[in-house]
Amino acid sequence: MPTIKILPHRDYCPEGAEITAPAGTSICEALLDNQINIEHACELSCACTTCHVIVRRGLESLNETTEDEDDLLDRAWGLEPQSRLSCQAILAQDDLTIEIPKYTINHAKEAA
Repeated sequence: MPTIKILPHRDYCPEGAEITAPAGTSICEALLDNQINIEHACELSCACTTCHVIVRRGLESLNETTEDEDDLLDRAWGLEPQSRLSCQAILAQDDLTIEIPKYTINHAKEAA
């Protein structure tokens, strides 16, 4: 099972974390299953950018992006070449290190 190292984020994971998830799971599902409540306004349907993450290590092990994901990523705050929508990035066998950006473009964030 791959390990995902999450770099510290003030709101979602202040201390950082390391979690495991089965191959075939999206990064977003893995985070949510481990009580790291990343935003996901479109309920994992590839219709927004609130679950944007930056893959600092292991990007090449993830599935390829689709045209829909690429189009949405163009709207993400803090876009980098290693950016992915965590709802679309499917784990393989390799470990990852990810960073959750400081901001999203979600103007209607609901309280948890």
